[in-house]
Amino acid sequence: MLNYPATSSFNCQNTRFTPPPGYTLYPSSLTLSSSSSSSSSSSLHSSSQYHQNLPKVIAYKHTHFNISPRTKVLKVRCSQNEPLKVMISGAPASGKGTQCEMIVQKFGLVHISTGDLLRSEVAAGSEIGNQAKEYMNSGRLVPDELVTNMVIGRLSRDDTKQKGWLLDGFPRSFPQAESLEKMKIRPDVFIVLDVPDEILIDRCVGRRMDPETGKIYHIKNFPPETEEIKARLITRPDDTEEKVKSRLQIYKKNVEAIVSTYSDLLKKV
Repeated sequence: MLNYPATSSFNCQNTRFTPPPGYTLYPSSLTLSSSSSSSSSSSLHSSSQYHQNLPKVIAYKHTHFNISPRTKVLKVRCSQNEPLKVMISGAPASGKGTQCEMIVQKFGLVHISTGDLLRSEVAAGSEIGNQAKEYMNSGRLVPDELVTNMVIGRLSRDDTKQKGWLLDGFPRSFPQAESLEKMKIRPDVFIVLDVPDEILIDRCVGRRMDPETGKIYHIKNFPPETEEIKARLITRPDDTEEKVKSRLQIYKKNVEAIVSTYSDLLKKV
């Protein structure tokens, strides 16, 4: 083990990392193995109470930051063979889609949405896609087992192993989370978008759709460009206050059931 003096930044995978305000960075070791993989670790010691405002886990590229509540130290671990893995959950109108776009753009992860995955499998005519299609055509929910198998299959592809992944809105239930746990599939960080109900309801109820283009507007926050467009806007059936409240209750019930599984990786935004 090689010990180094305090420094202002930490290099990993050709990326320089600078500690947050109030921290001093102490790179503590560099370890090389015969398998050609390498890892290095360091510690960030807090000189203030800044650590109390940080999530338990912050992950960036191949670097993982873990806070120890007991020692008040932010430990940094860099592993060459461990691409970033993220799960994100958010209620309807929480801005999850926007956050996913930003995360994918910044970290180059493979974005996996169960809705897109279902449509892709059905369009490809795969065995699992055909099974899902039977449920969808009859108006029934696709069983957890089928959806989970699709997700596991997608996560096993080479691109996700090389680039890492962003799992969007999955798992949605405890059985789904449990199935992933059994397969030893865990994220580096589990992000929950925490938005007050009144804001979510306002966003949904104020939404309008242009039936000609499919573009979504909001009567206050994102009004249409012209009076002509405004005149033809419609309210989607799911955007009534009653249905929005119902969807929020279902979401809360589901997310509460899975939070315990990832409590050590939880980051609320």
